[in-house]
Amino acid sequence: MTAGRLHLTAATAVTRASADGSPAGSGAATAGAQASDPGAFDPVTFNAATFNSLLADVRAFVTGPGERYAERIERDGAVPPDLWQDLKSRGYLSLAAPTEYGGLGVPFSKYLELMEWFARSHASIRMIVHVVNGIWRAIDQLATEEQRRRFVLPVVAGDLRAAFTLTEPTAGTGADLRCSVERDGDTYYLSGEKHMITFGVNCDYWLLFARVAGTLGADGTVALMVPRDVPGVTVRSMAETMGVHGTDHAHLVFDRAPVLVANRLGAEGDGLQVALGGFLVPSRISVAMSCVGLACRAQELAVHRATQRVTFGKPLSQRQAISFALAENAADIEAARALVLHAAHEWEAGSDEAPVLSSMAKLVAVDMLTRVTDKALQAHGGLGYWSSSPIERVYRDARAQRFEEGTNEIQKTVIARDLFAHAAEMTW
Repeated sequence: MTAGRLHLTAATAVTRASADGSPAGSGAATAGAQASDPGAFDPVTFNAATFNSLLADVRAFVTGPGERYAERIERDGAVPPDLWQDLKSRGYLSLAAPTEYGGLGVPFSKYLELMEWFARSHASIRMIVHVVNGIWRAIDQLATEEQRRRFVLPVVAGDLRAAFTLTEPTAGTGADLRCSVERDGDTYYLSGEKHMITFGVNCDYWLLFARVAGTLGADGTVALMVPRDVPGVTVRSMAETMGVHGTDHAHLVFDRAPVLVANRLGAEGDGLQVALGGFLVPSRISVAMSCVGLACRAQELAVHRATQRVTFGKPLSQRQAISFALAENAADIEAARALVLHAAHEWEAGSDEAPVLSSMAKLVAVDMLTRVTDKALQAHGGLGYWSSSPIERVYRDARAQRFEEGTNEIQKTVIARDLFAHAAEMTW
């Protein structure tokens, strides 16, 4: 295994359409998609040569401009506005969306190979690409044609920023929502709190989940596109995080904020379907591949350090303790990548196994990342603990992956539930 190796899952033409189940829209190709030849990325004609060209572009961005953006983000503690525009103009915010929506139509399993490279860059760059290439699915699945025109197509184009707004400071995951709405004619009045909302400070809309006042469980949940400038909301930027510097996180307090019923996605009772339905499974798989990419970066840094650092007349690479640790890392990374791509292919095929495989992939990949980054930092010795060392940022950023799209405990709950649901099939 060599550092920086490209991993392609197929050397032959990829003719499978992007299997995200999205209905056809009416949007023309966006400026972002037109940065490259739009026809080259049509799923019907998508092949290994065009993918390799796109992969080379992403790799060149990550190792060149991406590193310069990373320095600015770490220095200033914020994502520069020109980064968003740069990602948009390169087409990186519309990779996964279908061509009829103005996206590049990259099949999901191939998109993950691009995500592996974005994850080697600064965590905020990876976060932008991941969120924008995924949130359109959540909005789109129950959107009307009018809502698709107003929300989905602009998100794909990179012209509208939507923040996924589910987590609450006084509630658990999923159906345990405390934010509530009361309806009066064509308007909902929204009250309650949200926190840890990624990109929730600098966005155009919050894709927000609440419940109809007086309801319990999933039946009363609603999904609303809430304008950032709605009256009756207090927006506070939360404290800086340990890692993933530059990405803003919001604490939101709503006090009877008016939201048009026309901004509801689906019907009352469909809120959790929007939040967890067609969005969560591919998003978990994408986060799992992000773990693989970040682990690759940690491994590259450790291998380089081991070949350059000499003690007692020998490079660290000739010390068995170090070489064995990095050998374990290499095997760990390959095993996690294989499971992630298996989960991706099952999701593309519409398999019933995809949800539990997404949790398995996330669980295995994040545990792998923890082991790999720990050994990689150890290979650097004490110097790796200094902020001047690239591995220090990688180590900090890695810890955030244990929370994104569900903790390990959530993934184990999903896996165990599926395991015992099929217990009868295991007898022989």
